[in-house]
Amino acid sequence: MRGLLDLSTMLATLNPELVPGEFVFCSLRNSTLADALHLDPIGIFTEREGLTVILTRQSAEANGIPFELSLRQITLNVHSDLAAVGLTAAIATALSDHGISANVVAGFYHDHIFVPEPDSERSVQVLKMLQNDASAQ
Repeated sequence: MRGLLDLSTMLATLNPELVPGEFVFCSLRNSTLADALHLDPIGIFTEREGLTVILTRQSAEANGIPFELSLRQITLNVHSDLAAVGLTAAIATALSDHGISANVVAGFYHDHIFVPEPDSERSVQVLKMLQNDASAQ
């Protein structure tokens, strides 16, 4: 089943959900995908500098893996299509307007926004305001 393509509909049905726990982005140089699996990552991306892994903060700390920023994950429970246009821009703009950085990771069914831990509750409120504004139109 294809996801939504219409930006207005996607925004009106965002249903942002703050995922429990803290997450970190780490870089593993000279590592393979197999090397990273024991860390139980929620995301992996291969870059020329090494593997970027998204881990729970606890996993990174337990394995002595350095990180710079503790983040919270907000899942957008709307099923957006991978070819949809404008959702990431709308989310990033709304959060940016409130001084909140956003790292967006797209899954097959949902988008996941990683925001600094201290801004997490406020981020959810900003996204709910965006949803409410879109629903009112």
